[in-house]
Amino acid sequence: MPYVAEQSRYDSMPYRRTGRSGLQLPAISLGLWQNFGGEDVFETGRAVLRRAFDRGVTHFDLANNYGPPAGSAEENMGRWMQLDFQPYRDELLISTKAGWNMWPGPYGNFGSRKYLIASLDQSLKRMGLDYVDIFYHHRPDPDTPLEETMGALDQIVRSGKALYVGVSSYSADMTLKAYEILKQQGTPFIIHQPSYSMLNRWVEDELLDTLRDIGLGCIAFSPLAQGLLTNKYLNGVPELSRATRGGSFAKTMISGENLERIRSLNNIAERRGQSLAQMAIAWVLRNPAITSALIGARTVEQLDNSLSALDNLDFSADEISEIDRYATDGGIDLWRAQSRIKAQN
Repeated sequence: MPYVAEQSRYDSMPYRRTGRSGLQLPAISLGLWQNFGGEDVFETGRAVLRRAFDRGVTHFDLANNYGPPAGSAEENMGRWMQLDFQPYRDELLISTKAGWNMWPGPYGNFGSRKYLIASLDQSLKRMGLDYVDIFYHHRPDPDTPLEETMGALDQIVRSGKALYVGVSSYSADMTLKAYEILKQQGTPFIIHQPSYSMLNRWVEDELLDTLRDIGLGCIAFSPLAQGLLTNKYLNGVPELSRATRGGSFAKTMISGENLERIRSLNNIAERRGQSLAQMAIAWVLRNPAITSALIGARTVEQLDNSLSALDNLDFSADEISEIDRYATDGGIDLWRAQSRIKAQN
């Protein structure tokens, strides 16, 4: 049976304008960083994407190196597009990125014009697409002049391979410099993608104010702190969890201090009638500077649980005050060093 999208898919999902652009994002977007690669079950990922779209999630976020292995999430996305979503392409926002190591040699990493343009060409081929809706520079490059990186983003839009561009993990200062360069070129730079959660609040120092001032949207990745802000780790490290697989989730993240934090936050969530994950997503979305919360999901059940955060997005002043006691830095930000890179003069 061919996939037919749910007719009521737009009835309950709120959409938020991306900065001062005309583009709207769903309040919750789906990221394919984990669980959608070649080592995962193809039909499970397919079911998650179908369910997401049926519930109004129009934005699927990828990168060249998502998998594992690298590139396989985009390859699977291409198959899912062909099997299910081709009739709905104009209803979908598909984004991808380049900036981390992707292939050997000096031209497969960071932010040169050669790398970014070649990477997007590869991504489009893997996904079977003519263009992506948003193309991001995935992280700052300490060596390539910012003018070159931003010039590549401009060329990508002018070539028709992306409709909009964005950056990820840039500091406030570097974001402002990128904005000034792209504004002069007339490039539709509309969004920043930083990490942000109750255990990782670095964006509140300067970045969110900067984005608000210059009119950029903000999509927060890892609002669940890679699953730490769920009920998964309340009683230790379960088998087959991400913490047991190595990679981006280190066991050191599950410190005694962090366990105390998440247990206290879980108590607040229970009083609100929410799971910890639902409250964590709602907390990120409480800030009007946040356009969308970017979540992952291993199963349809996990996806549904996260999307139900939309049932209660309101916080009282007392709840915010109590959450602030425990929503403190948990030492989990793998990307903090990237945001500290300064733009070259």
